[in-house]
Amino acid sequence: MKSLFYFLFLTTALSWAQEHKSKGVTLKITLENVLSDQGDVLAALHTAETFMKGRGVADYKAEAQKGVMTFTFDNIAPGTYGVMVLHDLNSNQQMDYQPSGMPDEPYGMSGNDMSMGPPSFEAVSFIVKSEDQDISIRF
Repeated sequence: MKSLFYFLFLTTALSWAQEHKSKGVTLKITLENVLSDQGDVLAALHTAETFMKGRGVADYKAEAQKGVMTFTFDNIAPGTYGVMVLHDLNSNQQMDYQPSGMPDEPYGMSGNDMSMGPPSFEAVSFIVKSEDQDISIRF
């Protein structure tokens, strides 16, 4: 009987430890200056491997809300990441461009690097450690 008690206790303790060990951090993303309710807001959390190559390691989509929007990426493992956000005005799931090649829809990135040309991962990246983080992005 004593052995059964210890076995159940140990199994429960190991299960609890594994569950809590596997939980990552929460990244709270605040989008400032959303100019209209038109369309959708699309966001992606990227690593260096996924940056500028399509879907991120976590993605977000919601109807746009004028003003300030917040959302989270949950259970994120420690590492280096970048966030890209698009205000997809016509809800076609992609960035539209002017004939000159300039973006035709509002966008933003972690680090708020708005230099000319394509962004670099180094300019938008941040390090996730073991604590929840807040990131602000301005369109």
